[in-house]
Amino acid sequence: MEFSLMDGKGKKFVFPVNPEEVTISRQKGFDTTTILSYGEFDFPQGEKVKEISFSSFFPQEYNPSYCTYEDIPDPQEAMNTLNGFLLSQKPLRFIITGTSVNVPVIVASHNTTFRGGEYGDVNFDLSLRTWREMKVSKKAGATGSKAAAVNKKPRTDMKEKKKTYTVKSGDSLSKIAKLELGDSSQWTRIYQLNKKVIGQNPNAIKPGQKLVLS
Repeated sequence: MEFSLMDGKGKKFVFPVNPEEVTISRQKGFDTTTILSYGEFDFPQGEKVKEISFSSFFPQEYNPSYCTYEDIPDPQEAMNTLNGFLLSQKPLRFIITGTSVNVPVIVASHNTTFRGGEYGDVNFDLSLRTWREMKVSKKAGATGSKAAAVNKKPRTDMKEKKKTYTVKSGDSLSKIAKLELGDSSQWTRIYQLNKKVIGQNPNAIKPGQKLVLS
């Protein structure tokens, strides 16, 4: 049986001494709500993150009676490796060969103990928490987008609308300027705005022509 942690690049750290026992804690999540006059009610919210914990040590010297492999790491270097795992924000994979334990985890805590009479050995307690990637449902997102599209109000048109006038029989540009703009001298401005419609002669306006006044 082999206990190991492996990073995302496939680099494996194998514990030199297997722990005597491993504790895997599973709990059901609850959302507790207090209802006035009725007290507290628990509503199940799915399984909580699992906790995996065990204790072992890094020996100073190889001993075939308890070491799982011969080329064991230096205790201080091994301890620094665990500290690096603790500080890392990327998940690892915890594997116990011969079992179904093969899960992504993060190192939650790492406690080190030095004991008298065990010169060079480093004892440790390790706690891991299973890691799950947070996923957003595309279906929910699409539905939300449609709902947003339905509820979205059209924007107010802030553009100033052009004022227009349709020529009537008997109209002249000066008459239109006086009636619509309050100043008959503004006929030249109307003519310049509508020169393509009126043509070269400003007096040749025709009924039904739509003129822009502003």
